[in-house]
Amino acid sequence: MKKLIVLLCLVFAAVCSAQTLEPEFQAFSGALLKLKKANKGYHKFRLTVDVAPWAFQADGEVQAPGGDGDALITGLFDGDVYAMLAYVPSTAVGSDNKEYQVGFFDMMLYFEDEPTRIRNLRFKLLPPANDEWAMGILKDALESGSLLGNVWGGKYDKAITRASADPLDKAKLRAMQKKSSDNSDDESTITTRKRRVEADENVAPKKKKARPVEDDAAMNKRKRRVDAEPEAAPVAKKKKKKKVSDECDDPSLSVKEKRRCQLKKK
Repeated sequence: MKKLIVLLCLVFAAVCSAQTLEPEFQAFSGALLKLKKANKGYHKFRLTVDVAPWAFQADGEVQAPGGDGDALITGLFDGDVYAMLAYVPSTAVGSDNKEYQVGFFDMMLYFEDEPTRIRNLRFKLLPPANDEWAMGILKDALESGSLLGNVWGGKYDKAITRASADPLDKAKLRAMQKKSSDNSDDESTITTRKRRVEADENVAPKKKKARPVEDDAAMNKRKRRVDAEPEAAPVAKKKKKKKVSDECDDPSLSVKEKRRCQLKKK
């Protein structure tokens, strides 16, 4: 009984989650597709996009319309083929510090505005948005998107039609890449200038603190304190006593007389 209740809760949560999901769509020109010759009624294809906010590769097999192995290849040259990517808006920051959409969960190739049949679809994230965090978001999107069922008709027709009117092609991707590169250069220049200014501020000598100016009240107070202090009495210098010359050192005495004088004093 408990297992049944848990199962019902999981089903209910999944249904609620699917109802809150609102997929978005992005079209890509057929010129970005690589299509191989049909083999047993299916063409192998690959779509690679590596310009922010996209960095992924999609591989799969598409059925030849009406069994005609040349229809899709001819349609590529005539502009009648384009790819439509379904995704849940979920971004991850790449190693280049740019944001990338990594929440895609399904893709369809359209031929003459009609959906084809695709099998063995696989998504692969490309650098710089292929770290573990981004791959985790992609995995969650694939699981969540599967709850929506078939998104290529009915409820989402209007959104798909709007997206198909403005597919990303090589020229638009180049323009996006140039704009992104210019923005990165501007940010790098600003960062370099900021670091240079900070370095100059650190090198510049620090200004000495100005000596506080003494106001009149403080000056008068200090003057009164000096006047009130008694003057120190002058220190009398001790007079040096003159040495009395020894009579035995009289220069008029001879050496013998000086010796006799000294012996008498002893």
